[in-house]
Amino acid sequence: MNPVERLRRIAVVEFGGIFEQADILDVKLRLLLKDGSYLDVWVSKKLTGRFGFHWEQRHLGGKMYRYDNFPDSNWKNISGFPYHFHQGDQNLVVTSPFSQDLDQGFREFCEFIRKTLEE
Repeated sequence: MNPVERLRRIAVVEFGGIFEQADILDVKLRLLLKDGSYLDVWVSKKLTGRFGFHWEQRHLGGKMYRYDNFPDSNWKNISGFPYHFHQGDQNLVVTSPFSQDLDQGFREFCEFIRKTLEE
């Protein structure tokens, strides 16, 4: 099973309570949340280990959250670089609280979404 299919399965089986749709769209996974927001998941096919999870909520509450490990030099001073977390805004970047392991990091990011939605 390729990584995107595996993450789709984790989303549906372990986090079905927050997602209402899970579609693989070419190179990414799009998960529609029950609140009307969405989570895009991208795993590079060319660069081993590169990924990004982007939760888009700007149309609802003005926020977006992204965990990725793209080596953006703007964030080179963040502990754990290239892993970093955009915490509610594109320019508010902090050390990632999520695992660097793809599957575990995805689970932790989905758990973050679940807790945020409950607040």
